[in-house]
Amino acid sequence: MVIAALMDLIDGTIVNVALPTLQRDLHASGTQVEWTVSAYLLAFAATLITAGRLGDIVGRKRMFLAGTAAFGAASLLCAVAQTPGWLIGARTLQGVAAAIIVPQVLATFRTIFEGKERGAAFGLYGAMGGLASALGLILGGALTDADIFGWGWRTIFVVNVPVALGVLVAAAALVPESRERAAKRPDLLGAGILVGALVAIVYPLLEGRRLGWPAWGWGLLALGVLAIVVLGVVDARRRHGDVAPLLPTRLFSYPAFAAGVLVQLIFFGSMLGFVLTFTLWLQGGQGFSPMHAGLTTIAFSVGALLTAGVSIALAPRFGRYVLVAGALLMAAGTLGCDVAAHHIDGTVSSWALVPGLAVAGAGLGLLVVPLVNVVLAAVPSDEAGEASGVFSTAQQLGGALGVAIIGTLFFDRLGGHGFTAAFTHAAPFAAGGYVLCALLSLALPRTAVEEAY
Repeated sequence: MVIAALMDLIDGTIVNVALPTLQRDLHASGTQVEWTVSAYLLAFAATLITAGRLGDIVGRKRMFLAGTAAFGAASLLCAVAQTPGWLIGARTLQGVAAAIIVPQVLATFRTIFEGKERGAAFGLYGAMGGLASALGLILGGALTDADIFGWGWRTIFVVNVPVALGVLVAAAALVPESRERAAKRPDLLGAGILVGALVAIVYPLLEGRRLGWPAWGWGLLALGVLAIVVLGVVDARRRHGDVAPLLPTRLFSYPAFAAGVLVQLIFFGSMLGFVLTFTLWLQGGQGFSPMHAGLTTIAFSVGALLTAGVSIALAPRFGRYVLVAGALLMAAGTLGCDVAAHHIDGTVSSWALVPGLAVAGAGLGLLVVPLVNVVLAAVPSDEAGEASGVFSTAQQLGGALGVAIIGTLFFDRLGGHGFTAAFTHAAPFAAGGYVLCALLSLALPRTAVEEAY
């Protein structure tokens, strides 16, 4: 189950390194490049909660096997894509499949493990998440550069197919079936409305630049936000019945949970938007190969690994200020990369970027680990499953919005000014997002972080 989840986690970074190559090969526009990333994240965000509910009802093993098979098939569709639209559609299916897999993994762990074993299982899952980002960067660069059988960037998707087949065989034999006998039915109508609302929000942000920012685009965005608000109000009033609320708004009555989810949304939006533009700048503007770009970005993962363990020891003592320090370090590291790009004469050296990347990674380690504990500890244990689903949804939705907003700023400047000007224009917005995360972390209740430990 961890290996299956690892496929999803690796896909979060493996695609970024290959984006410039596949953009040239498929003759994709900047907006289509953004959709390649955002389609996956949006599909994941829109499907996650409903997929978790279905697993509780029809069986988590059954849903896990279906999701793994679908992920392998969608990866194959990505690998053979002949047009940008084809690839975007296949990436959407990949996101849906990943959203089916992940909640079954976490729910099954809660069911089959207890006490120290459960802690070890979730610890392994968390460690794999940290490893996946670095592994994705290296693997994406290595596979694209290796050009095995002349497949180039397509190999980053092909590699998922044998892994999915292996997981299917092993899971059929080893994973026990489990379900929640008292589980309520998922709100399928609400899920459909949520999908439409998320698309209505992101579509104008991604397509607005190309269409000249028409008035109807802003109206569509407002309609999407309104639909989510209405959905939340309806769910808040639903007290009885056999249909589970899609958006458990009661969770937002816990201040630490509400602030933590907002930090998660803005943080991942800033980070994924920055990573997208940074990778495009390295390869398109500086002439880095995919492997060179991937290895350069490893400094970010190294910084995160160095502070992730330390944050667990610091959080009970310094509380929310650990989160604040993490967010500010990410802002400082991002601006460090921006300054390095501003002062280059010709091609930038990887070593000029390593300090900024390492500092930003160190901030990630200080922020992410305590933040997860704060959010889940802020709600009663019997609501932890729902809280986890909302938290993961915020992560994916934030990423999609960040790619749309920061990516649009990048491509808007790219046309007349070049890659370096585009990157140095977009990076400060990511840094501003981290500063906002620091301010929101200060709004956490004084004891929220201490109580999480």
